[in-house]
Amino acid sequence: MIKVLIVDDSAVVRQGLTEVLEADPAIEVIGAAADPYLAVEKMRRLKPDVITLDVEMPRMDGITFLRKLMSQHPIPVVICSSLVGEGSDTQIKALEYGAVDIIAKPAFGTRQFLQESRTRIQDSVKAAAEARLKKLPVMQSRQSQPKLSADAVLSSSSIKPMTETTEKIVAIGASTGGTEAVRVILEAMPANCPALAIVQHMPEGFTRSFAKRLDQLCDIKVKEAEDGDTLLRGHALIAPGNRHMLIQRSGARYYVQLRDGPLVTRHRPSVDVLFRSAARHAGRNALGVILTGMGDDGAAGMLEMREAGAATLGQDESSSVVYGMPREAFVRGGVDHQFPLNQMASALLKVTGM
Repeated sequence: MIKVLIVDDSAVVRQGLTEVLEADPAIEVIGAAADPYLAVEKMRRLKPDVITLDVEMPRMDGITFLRKLMSQHPIPVVICSSLVGEGSDTQIKALEYGAVDIIAKPAFGTRQFLQESRTRIQDSVKAAAEARLKKLPVMQSRQSQPKLSADAVLSSSSIKPMTETTEKIVAIGASTGGTEAVRVILEAMPANCPALAIVQHMPEGFTRSFAKRLDQLCDIKVKEAEDGDTLLRGHALIAPGNRHMLIQRSGARYYVQLRDGPLVTRHRPSVDVLFRSAARHAGRNALGVILTGMGDDGAAGMLEMREAGAATLGQDESSSVVYGMPREAFVRGGVDHQFPLNQMASALLKVTGM
């Protein structure tokens, strides 16, 4: 059983999260606290495996508490916060301070919540329980819905390898721990690197802030994808939260298409959808990269990419926060080579001829 402590100043949210998490037989909520000071007392007594943490709370905000916690006594933390426009930058900062994942605080009782949010919250907590944590410098479960494959968005019937061209497209998929992994790779990309299309499992609203922050840190241009955006050298497109992103081709031009559709492998955007579209429309002109994350999203799609002639790389176990997605892709035969994160960027550039 995964023991969880809920830290949120709202009694309604504490009760709602308790009911959601305990609907999964692998999770036990052992306590709740209305602020970080009460949380510290309960942590000492109850010794939770995972903490869910709100951002806006009395006495001490969640971000300050997170930083103190991760610099002194690291424990897996899932940020559960409302999506408030300008607050997104703060929540992205939470990932830098060591939060394993960040999820949108759901509207309890709504149809959307019942169908999607419960699974997302449960999966985030279970992924956090498996996470490998680093101390900051001082300063099978019950499912609420069927698990769909990429067939729900893009049929596999007409996948065919494309004729090789000089332009390469890199498709990257990541989940838990992926915000840091994606940053490490993109910061190492030169200004003339191949075009990159990236699916990072994040809620709607967070991907825009994530892309903006990466754009400030990297030599290449990084933006949240818009429907019809062209894939260009020196540019990276991040799939927007709650939209599937597909690679398409028109003549010599590669571009992205955004679609709604159902959850695929319990995610939207889905790595499997991105990888399948890369297999179909880029074939051997593509490179697939699968990074840290829980579950198997991307494993089937990566195998399709490899069978279509694409090169495929996976993050290794030692450097993954959660070695789930890369492991599944490797076990199914979809990964050509595995690399630690600190070697992935150079391997990517070498494979694409740079």
